[in-house]
Amino acid sequence: MTRRDLDSGTQTLERTRTQRPRLFRVLLLNDDYTPMEFVVEVLRRFFRKSEQEAELIMLAVHHKGQGVAGVYSRDVAETKVAQVMAAARQEGFPLRVVAEPEAGE
Repeated sequence: MTRRDLDSGTQTLERTRTQRPRLFRVLLLNDDYTPMEFVVEVLRRFFRKSEQEAELIMLAVHHKGQGVAGVYSRDVAETKVAQVMAAARQEGFPLRVVAEPEAGE
């Protein structure tokens, strides 16, 4: 983008910097009712995790209270949260999923 300085007749080149979009972590939160098998199924279906990855994340949810399913742009994270919540409700489970900004962003 160029800008002409009217007083001196010179042109200045202005550069605009694009920033990377803010990333959001999608977290699965522990509850006492959602079966571990369903959590693994959700991780495989919506987050494309392997069986082994899904089981490790499910165990983190179970033992630590939450697990990171993935890190995405805001729109993708919100879509995944809505998809998982809808699937959980359809199956009658109270599974909670949230998206939060990545630390250090």
